[in-house]
Amino acid sequence: MARVSDGTSEAMSPRAAYRRALDQAGFANDEAQWQAIERLEACFHSLREAPGAARPPAPGVYLWGPVGRGKTWLMDLFHRHLDVPSRRLHFHHFMRWVHRRQFQLAGTADPLTALARELADEVRVLCLDELFVSDIADAMILGRLLRAMFDHGLVLVCTSNQAPNQLYAEGFNRERFLPAIAAIERHMGVVELDGGQDHRLHPGRAHPRYWVSRPGHPSALNEVFTRLRQGRPEDHAPIALGHRSIPVVARSEGVLWCRYAELCEQPLAALDFIALCDRFDHVLLSEVPRLSRREASAPIARGTEDGVARVDAGERDFPELSRHDDGVRRFIALVDECYDRRIPLYLEAEVAMGDLYPHGYLAFPFRRVLSRLQEMQLARFGRDLDGESPGG
Repeated sequence: MARVSDGTSEAMSPRAAYRRALDQAGFANDEAQWQAIERLEACFHSLREAPGAARPPAPGVYLWGPVGRGKTWLMDLFHRHLDVPSRRLHFHHFMRWVHRRQFQLAGTADPLTALARELADEVRVLCLDELFVSDIADAMILGRLLRAMFDHGLVLVCTSNQAPNQLYAEGFNRERFLPAIAAIERHMGVVELDGGQDHRLHPGRAHPRYWVSRPGHPSALNEVFTRLRQGRPEDHAPIALGHRSIPVVARSEGVLWCRYAELCEQPLAALDFIALCDRFDHVLLSEVPRLSRREASAPIARGTEDGVARVDAGERDFPELSRHDDGVRRFIALVDECYDRRIPLYLEAEVAMGDLYPHGYLAFPFRRVLSRLQEMQLARFGRDLDGESPGG
């Protein structure tokens, strides 16, 4: 697990840091964000007033709302100024670590309790971005893990597009997840952020990273790739992701150019996109098709992410998915990973951005993708500074 604070960061309170962003960086004042800041401020001071082993529980914070309301930015502002041991992770990264540690703890009497104790021994605060539960296996694990984490005094601050009582709303065996929802509502202050404006669309200098392809014309990414490689050698050899060899259009040091079919229609997982972003600072993706089709969807089994777990759990009534949705899931994972790592993603697609996936089973998570792609069209994207965009 990465992005750990050891308590040596500047201990500016969330309220003071937010005021500085408003006064010095020109961010728009937002009443809903102020409500969130007050919750984060209370958490911040509770943590500072209760050091050592005999520590009363500090209130966690659960920030939820539509895309672009500042959830991730506010959580990162809070985490950046903590002076107690803490860790900040994207939720997908956290669950990858949980599954790996659970396997390593096989044979332990209660591996999830042991895992929670391990976390609490290492950090006081865990910040999780984009909490979203759609997998029966994750729901069953989280139902017990969250309660064990709270029992061990771990303070949780997280963001989500859904209120706690909406998590896993249509999921199979949801009753097994209800105790986790109750624990969230008991141990965390729940704040809805919907100030009515998408801060990712806040005016800024444009820096286009999305083009609609024109039949018979050279790819717009040719010029982009040439500019980004800055004279460094160009290579066309495949790259290795996991145990697979992935063809590329071109690559250079820090720059990768692939076709959509090679990255999103191959059996790759979130772990592979994490490895990809470890190696490259800029990702170019061409030949992106229209991702939702006009024909009616047919009932098909879910992908490898959760299909097997649902069958084992006894579910037989699968949702209707398009035959393209496996690739869309991977595209969502790629955009999320690039966004979280502040890695610019350059796209050339068959249709305009708003027409990529206007309807379909994955329309809800795809709204987040659209908001993130829109922010990537601004010059400010990719900067990892205190003055970064307040969208999230």
